[in-house]
Amino acid sequence: MIDEFLAHGLPEVEEAVRKAAAVEIMPRFRQLAEHEVDQKSGPHDLVTVADRKAEEHLTASLTRLLPGSAVVGEESVHADPNVYAALRADAPVWIVDPVDGTRQFVKGEPGFCTLVALAQRGEILASWTFAPVLEEMSTAVRGQGAYVNGRRIQSGSPEPGAELRVATAHPLYTSEEDRRSLARLDVPGVAARPCGSAGLEYLKVARGEMDALAFTWPSAWDHAAGLLLVAEAGGAQSTVEGVPFRVDRDNALPFAVGRDEATAIRIRDLLRGA
Repeated sequence: MIDEFLAHGLPEVEEAVRKAAAVEIMPRFRQLAEHEVDQKSGPHDLVTVADRKAEEHLTASLTRLLPGSAVVGEESVHADPNVYAALRADAPVWIVDPVDGTRQFVKGEPGFCTLVALAQRGEILASWTFAPVLEEMSTAVRGQGAYVNGRRIQSGSPEPGAELRVATAHPLYTSEEDRRSLARLDVPGVAARPCGSAGLEYLKVARGEMDALAFTWPSAWDHAAGLLLVAEAGGAQSTVEGVPFRVDRDNALPFAVGRDEATAIRIRDLLRGA
């Protein structure tokens, strides 16, 4: 069933992602009322009516496209953490972040996107990263390459000896232990900065516009789409234990993503103090 869907159903997924953004997100961009923005875990962890409505829209449309599939979305997991267990089951799972970069969305900035990935038994099979303000749809299918608006992209490798540009977990969302790990990147030859939308940072690595990422949190909806996009563009990733990050298990954190394997390994080794 899943092979047949991957062969023929992907254009309908792209259409569903675009429609959710057009119906539920963009009409609210720079139009949010105060009561349409709430806090979750704290003042920097925001959710809006657009997040909730877009996830509801995608849940309905994606499960209709692939009967028997489940959805693990940021807002559904916030409401019921048990939803996350679907990632370890046998059924295909849609992993959804309806508005990745909610902080930017609330501020009226264009740096946000909708993330959708299709996985089964922990393997990410296809992904969609849609930045509606930027009018960019990035897609990847396992073994078939990475694309932006239909044009194939390659991550390439950093110039020999060049300073590595690295986006790291934002300090607003990190613990003291996380900050100690990330501080190990403060070395000559590495220029680190806090990340914005995780999905758009992954896209920059896939395009070769950033060299690496260092993340300290495990939420599948932030990483699934981007991990496949970077892998299909030629990049690599590794947790500090030296094994790949997977969405269906507990992972040793932080983990590193690079536009090539050597870069990912270098950042990983710095993170673990090697």
